[in-house]
Amino acid sequence: MMPKHCFLGFLISFFLTGVAGTQPAHESLKPQRVRFQSQNFHNILQWQPGRVLTGNSSVYFVQYKMYGQRQWKNKEDCWGIQELFCDLTNETLDIQEPYYGRVRAVSAGSYSDWSLTPRFTPWWETKIDPPVMNITQVNGSLLVILHAPNLPYRYQKEKNVSIEDYYELVYRVFIINNSLEKEKKVYEGTHRVVEIEALTPHSSYCVVAEIYQPMLGRSQRSEERCVETP
Repeated sequence: MMPKHCFLGFLISFFLTGVAGTQPAHESLKPQRVRFQSQNFHNILQWQPGRVLTGNSSVYFVQYKMYGQRQWKNKEDCWGIQELFCDLTNETLDIQEPYYGRVRAVSAGSYSDWSLTPRFTPWWETKIDPPVMNITQVNGSLLVILHAPNLPYRYQKEKNVSIEDYYELVYRVFIINNSLEKEKKVYEGTHRVVEIEALTPHSSYCVVAEIYQPMLGRSQRSEERCVETP
């Protein structure tokens, strides 16, 4: 890690002299594979170092803008960082709008050109986490209660927003009979409370669930929840 006083001195020198005071841009410094990764609208810009960079020898500068805007905006928390990612969730809250991000590397007084992301629209491109399950045994049946993932920001003050506030989600619930090593889909639909009946007494079962949304595809499966029937 670069000492703090050296790092601050570098930034001051860089911005006082401007780009003209550094060496010419080097294609080999240019950040690679610059992409948004989005999970439940947590929108993270990620990249890889340029071809000649290894370790912590460079710092990175991040800018972003909404599609159609002329002016790029600096992401202050990602201005002169050594990490290979930048959280742009708060800068991309209008999830139906497309955005761009870009990254520049500076190393030993040389700078790269900007590396630009493809156009990114959270509404189309975010990935969904699996549902959270609660399971209760009721009179020989299993009552499965499903919860959709929450989003990283609030729709109203003091109210968490679920991804269900934006999409109609389809839940798929599967049960596994451990003694038979057999899996069966027992439900597919929009309800979040599912009752599984006709279970064999004194048997071991595991339940797993996933979310499907036609535009976004399906989530990974939830962790198995296992019970013994009385």
